[in-house]
Amino acid sequence: MWDYTDKVKEHFLNPRNVGDIEDADAVGEVGSLACGDALKLFLKLDENKERIVDAKFQTFGCGSAIASSSALTEMIKGKTLDEALQITNQEIADFLGGLPEEKMHCSVMGQEALEVAIAKYRGGPVPTQDHGHDEEQEGEIVCKCFGLTDGFLKKVIAQNRLHTAEQVTHFTKAGGACGGCLPKIRELIAEVLGEQQQSPPRKPEKLTNLRKMQLIQEVLENEVRPQLWTDGGDLELIDIAGANVQIAFRKACAGCSSSGYTSKFVEQKLRELVSDDITVEEVQG
Repeated sequence: MWDYTDKVKEHFLNPRNVGDIEDADAVGEVGSLACGDALKLFLKLDENKERIVDAKFQTFGCGSAIASSSALTEMIKGKTLDEALQITNQEIADFLGGLPEEKMHCSVMGQEALEVAIAKYRGGPVPTQDHGHDEEQEGEIVCKCFGLTDGFLKKVIAQNRLHTAEQVTHFTKAGGACGGCLPKIRELIAEVLGEQQQSPPRKPEKLTNLRKMQLIQEVLENEVRPQLWTDGGDLELIDIAGANVQIAFRKACAGCSSSGYTSKFVEQKLRELVSDDITVEEVQG
């Protein structure tokens, strides 16, 4: 059974801004009933047609889909269109105190609906999960069961720093039905990771404490520990107190005379990918 935060439960049981806006300035619709999740987002703009003064939604899906849609509408009201476009699916999840990884596709759906609504309003190319039915869009269908393109999947992989096909399934549903696209998904992950290694990493801005802790854990798990494993070593995350990260070295790294240099490597990696103020402290235990 998934562990939902109190805020997820609150927005599921008492969702905000449910319904439609008859004279909406922008409407974004993503997903499908056949796939099990669908979201329609309505936006009303101010007299200058630049700031969102009202937002409502209609959705078909699980409790996480309802909560994510409710959270999104609360987050975007009062923002300009450009400010709203800066909202990521991870920020939607953070607003709710976190979502189980298996339900992260609900926050992705919300971000996608917002992008579609604003793109349609502005008359530009419409970003959709299924680009195969729009001649103006480029992309090859990878997941035929859910109609998801390589462009959409690469975007989600890059934005959320996904490293496994299972994570991609949790965030998009791709590969969750017949599984025939899993080899292609793994190819896309390798492609995105290769592109990220070639370009300077970009640190997220305005990190919440929860998000900073999540990123620290992700960097240690995906960027640091695999390098230690190659030499027979390992580390364990002991504690995170603000910007101070306590770690303990394990296996071949435990008691190694070079552990001080390794600590500096870990600190540099966390500062590079999470926040400039992070300090790493090695503890025994």
